[in-house]
Amino acid sequence: MEVATTITEVRRLVRQARQRGRTIGLVPTMGALHPGHVSLIEAAAGRCDFIVVSIFVNPTQFGPSEDFAKYPRPIEQDLAICKDHGVDLVFTPSAEEMYGQGGLTWVEVERLTSPLCGRFRPGHFRGVTTVCAKLFNIVLPDLAFFGQKDAQQAVVIRRMVKDLNMPLEIVVCPTVREPDGLAMSSRNRYLSPSHRGQAATIYRALRHGEDEIRRGVKDAGKLADAITAILRQVPGIALQYVSIVDAESLQPKDPVTGEVLVAVAVRIGSTRLIDNIVVDAG
Repeated sequence: MEVATTITEVRRLVRQARQRGRTIGLVPTMGALHPGHVSLIEAAAGRCDFIVVSIFVNPTQFGPSEDFAKYPRPIEQDLAICKDHGVDLVFTPSAEEMYGQGGLTWVEVERLTSPLCGRFRPGHFRGVTTVCAKLFNIVLPDLAFFGQKDAQQAVVIRRMVKDLNMPLEIVVCPTVREPDGLAMSSRNRYLSPSHRGQAATIYRALRHGEDEIRRGVKDAGKLADAITAILRQVPGIALQYVSIVDAESLQPKDPVTGEVLVAVAVRIGSTRLIDNIVVDAG
């Protein structure tokens, strides 16, 4: 496994792999790897011959009061996980390598970035789309792999790739969960034992919403209220939003029909957690 810290190194190694006829797969991450990331690496291994994992805690997608400074950076552990799972190249750039002395160019996707997390994290998706566009230009992958847990991010990135005619396929892989249903996330390590127990309620509430849809409930307000009622049973959960939206346009869906994204964001202690499920409401 190669580890590169510069754009020049990455381009050289990827060019060599492509000259050997390899299909290039990219797994963009911010590190603190967990089984959810491993599932993306395994998905890439199933479809690609040369796997690149980027590990970069991207400063431009964090707000002023968010957790950039304390975001976990266990780089040696991350490199060991990558090596154990057959990654060919890990790209670990510095912020200076990615952004120089400060970029003047940004990539923004409209409309899709306004609802859900966009209401609470201004500028977040501009940072996500810009860094992903940079990574795609640096690595030139044939496929890039993202997790369904970050559903809005996946929709936004897929639209960016389509609108800018980028020559790659975005592959969205299923959310990987703990045995009690909690979605795997690097931020889960912030949770105290008591908060960790409370966090399992998120998935239970989403599944309750899914059950209500299966029972024929089509009123989005009633569904949101049913999910909210489950979450409010736990005093430690501070609800940010419950939304039922079209799975592609991310626009509100009422009555609930077709393929919908049921999405939740909460705070437990100082930790912000998101989760979602996609339901075919018929």
